Amino acid sequence: MRKIVLAKSAGFCYGVRRAVELAEEKAAQGIPCVMLGPIIHNRDVIDRLAAQGLRVVDRPEQVPDGSAVIIRSHGESRAVHEHFAWRWIEVFDATCPNVTHIHQIVEEAELRGRQPVIVGTPDHPEVLAIAGWCKAPVVLSGEKDLEKWLESGENRNNLPLTFVSQTTSTQKIWENCVKKAKKLCTNAEFFDTICGATSKRQEEARQLAAQCGLMVVVGDRQSSNTKRLGEICRESCPEVLLIERAGDIELDRLPQADMVGITAGASTPAWIIKEVFDKMSEEILEMDKSFQEMLEESFKTLNNGDKVTGTVVAITPTEVQVELGIKYPGYIALTELSDDPTVKVEDIVKVGDEIESIVMQVSDRDCMVKLSKRRLDINKGWEEIEAARENETVVEGFVTEDNKGGVVVSVKGVRVFVPASQTGLPRETPMSALLKQKVRLVITEVNRARRRVVGSISRVTRAERAAAAEKVWAEIEDGKRYTGTVKSLTSYGAFVDIGGVDGMVHISELSWSRIKHPSEVVKVGDTVDVYVISADKEKKKISLGMKDHSQDPWTVFTTTYQVGDTANVRVVKLMTFGAFAEVVPGVDGLIHISQLADHRVEKPGDVVAEGDKVDVKITDVDMENKKISLSIRALLEPSYDEEGEEPSIEE
Repeated sequence: MRKIVLAKSAGFCYGVRRAVELAEEKAAQGIPCVMLGPIIHNRDVIDRLAAQGLRVVDRPEQVPDGSAVIIRSHGESRAVHEHFAWRWIEVFDATCPNVTHIHQIVEEAELRGRQPVIVGTPDHPEVLAIAGWCKAPVVLSGEKDLEKWLESGENRNNLPLTFVSQTTSTQKIWENCVKKAKKLCTNAEFFDTICGATSKRQEEARQLAAQCGLMVVVGDRQSSNTKRLGEICRESCPEVLLIERAGDIELDRLPQADMVGITAGASTPAWIIKEVFDKMSEEILEMDKSFQEMLEESFKTLNNGDKVTGTVVAITPTEVQVELGIKYPGYIALTELSDDPTVKVEDIVKVGDEIESIVMQVSDRDCMVKLSKRRLDINKGWEEIEAARENETVVEGFVTEDNKGGVVVSVKGVRVFVPASQTGLPRETPMSALLKQKVRLVITEVNRARRRVVGSISRVTRAERAAAAEKVWAEIEDGKRYTGTVKSLTSYGAFVDIGGVDGMVHISELSWSRIKHPSEVVKVGDTVDVYVISADKEKKKISLGMKDHSQDPWTVFTTTYQVGDTANVRVVKLMTFGAFAEVVPGVDGLIHISQLADHRVEKPGDVVAEGDKVDVKITDVDMENKKISLSIRALLEPSYDEEGEEPSIEE
């Protein structure tokens, strides 16, 4: 043998380490306590805990009155928790957070009227615990079981299915089940709840096994996790040895191999791995340095301010839990994850991701390390802020505070003050209008010693607007269409920003209908489609239109009405000689004063008012001059007989 290599993720996972440390803590405190079932699948660890005074009981009824109980990392059913609550027994819950998350998923799924389906080894204690959080669980070991269950018709109520996976299943088994379910089921939902640390350990073991002539898998023979590692290694390596401890190794009987790989199940402590390594090193000439370094890492201590990299193993509503490869787990509170108040946790990290953070506190009492990604980002942010000031580059940030003097923008976690004069807001606009807005700015002053940074939003706005305006003037031409924003209104029209340049839409070009004020058609802030009527590049003036010229109002009128038709029209203007009324938008007709009523009218206002809707008869159309004569009187006078004689009064 020449070389030995250890898989980086070998040994205790976060959940197991957390459970063992909780048990050791309670033993050290001298609290009368028992463990319900082996806290993890490792006899050596259980024997060590027994030596500290923690014995194992098999059933909840065996927990003595007055004693506390430790729930193992695999978790227990809801009924077990209710049993202890009923007996007023104190519970120290060492259930892995990943497993607790699965409990919540299946419980909520059933409450929503769905059928929970658990993919995993049916008799595994962790699977039994998950099944104990719903009334009618279905446990399947793989895609063949799934197919048989679906064909059996046992889902008689045809409930929609919710799939979860337990870590005794491999990623391949899970993916095959998902693929099969998507073909055979409708409205199914899938939660890939295989622990990220487990998936990572299995993949590293697979890759290492492909390079080695011998793989040594260390772990308890009752551990499903360890058994899976052995199965995975056998797929790629000709010789695989499963052992529980160093004493199981017979050096003179080890197969010859140029390279030996070692991996260990999630329930294997570092001291057992070290014993295995020490014994094997007696026969191995070359040792991979990363192996020794990893063992040292598992025992090393951290100090506040240290930068660390770990693997995300669980995400809860309040924190992200990180495996650091040391004796304590790491926690990042959601408030310490990002300085961006709008960002979602899932957009930053997922279970299985590597994450870099900074140590805020190492608590030996609580057996944990408090971490912050946000503060690490802030430290990096200062470097980026200084570079942005030097290079005059534009940065982005969120407005987090406002006052009379200006606003505070968070850029890369660094507070940047923007004076009111540099916000770009009109004087009458309150600074609060920018709160929670994403803005672009340049850094104008940096004093890291005083933690002072000043920036300007308006400089960016002016520069971007100037660049946009230059582009508009270079490309503008009559008839070109733009999408713009209404900036202001006057009595004679509306000013529209078409991308750095304002153009005016005259009131007559806002609508085919007759209007008194632009506000009848648009309001400030509206997005409108406009076209260029004319552009004077020397005077920097642009005339815009909004009316749709693709449909001529006169054509609309002539194709809709003809002489003799009745129309409902709107009175738009009164004159001494009659009233003008809109027949269709953009086309008015005249109701002469003599045609306003069937009696003499002194002035039009005695009969109609602007805005009135009235029925009229179209009596004449001057096609050449586009003039229309309308009459109310023609609809009020009695009809004539076919010969045109007026009926007598007697009739």
